[in-house]
Amino acid sequence: MKVKIFKVRLDKEFLHKDQRTLDKFLAAHTIIQTKTAFVNDENYWSVVLYFEEPEIIVNTVKEGQSVKYSIEDQALNSDELKILDALKYWRSEKAKNQNLPTYFIATNKELMSVARYKPAKKEELLDIKGFGKHKIENYGEEILEILEGV
Repeated sequence: MKVKIFKVRLDKEFLHKDQRTLDKFLAAHTIIQTKTAFVNDENYWSVVLYFEEPEIIVNTVKEGQSVKYSIEDQALNSDELKILDALKYWRSEKAKNQNLPTYFIATNKELMSVARYKPAKKEELLDIKGFGKHKIENYGEEILEILEGV
């Protein structure tokens, strides 16, 4: 197990860059545990991630593996926007309850991809970029319930 520390500064000039850096790391690694703390004096979140290095598989070809689905600067229609609003509300409540930043639950891009793709089963969430085993185990059922209810 390895440890990586991130600083997510809340100043507008740094916030999006710091979040993108953290999101890229989260997407590329298996996270075992997280710890966060807000540093008032300097106005930033300190994020400590305990993770495993990704396995390097040599000379292995998986047939039929599809490309992960990810929305790319595409506008959502009105039905998709309703789903996105419901997902964002759920994410906000979940983050408050778990005392985590919202992007730890799911990024806006991931939620937009869910709203567009509309998976019906947990396995289909695997087709969406950013959704791995851990995220699906923790949040998959709730996300599917929201999709059914909207």
